[in-house]
Amino acid sequence: MAGSAVTDREDAEAYEAGPPPPRFRRPSVRTLIVTGVLLVLIGAGSIWSLYGSQWLRVERVTISGTEVLTPAQVRDAAAVPVGAPLISVDTDAIADRLRQKLPRIDAVDVVRSWPHGIGLKVTERKPVLIAADERNSGKFVEVDHEGVRFATVDKAPKGVPRLELTPDQRGAAASLRRFGPERLTREAVRVAGLLPAAVARDTRTVKVRSYDDISLELTGGRTVVWGSGEKSAQKVHALAALMKAAPKARHFDVSVPTAPASVGS
Repeated sequence: MAGSAVTDREDAEAYEAGPPPPRFRRPSVRTLIVTGVLLVLIGAGSIWSLYGSQWLRVERVTISGTEVLTPAQVRDAAAVPVGAPLISVDTDAIADRLRQKLPRIDAVDVVRSWPHGIGLKVTERKPVLIAADERNSGKFVEVDHEGVRFATVDKAPKGVPRLELTPDQRGAAASLRRFGPERLTREAVRVAGLLPAAVARDTRTVKVRSYDDISLELTGGRTVVWGSGEKSAQKVHALAALMKAAPKARHFDVSVPTAPASVGS
């Protein structure tokens, strides 16, 4: 009876423990060799498909985002190697080439469009100010929001204020020596970029005589003394308040934004 009880207990424990785990069978050498050969063949086939076959080669170049530039200009400057394996195309080199050959391009996204395309998404620079071209009479240079002079055009675009760098004789040498025309241009761009939409539409000229002497010429013979580009956000609010309080004034001074003034009616 005791032996029977022990046997029953052992059977119960075996039942609770469940079936024995499956025994691991090491793959045979033949299986390993076949698997290795298959992996090599798959890898070789993939490499051949990407680089050697005619299936995944560049057949078309699509361009989007152009406004002033034409797709043909972008395509020519990009010089995408049509017919080359798509995987081997150097997208960074294409982007660098476009920015170098077409300064109007601010940014470009070059992407592979499998299985046969390259996509070029272009973002063009926008002129914030326009300046007379000192080397070409009658032409104009477009200046973007970073102060970059990026394109020469025959006709000034509508709605873009003129930039006049006219240092006064008293402080011209010191101002140009300390800041340079590039810095003064960036200050003018910063001011123009912060103007309220209504004021920006009426602005015809941004004049820079020195770092501390920036002024605006508006439609109707109105002028705004801005001073330096510092505290421009406060000056914007001061100008808006002045124009609301004295809508017929012709001259505004926000060079000291805590004490703005208007003159004339």
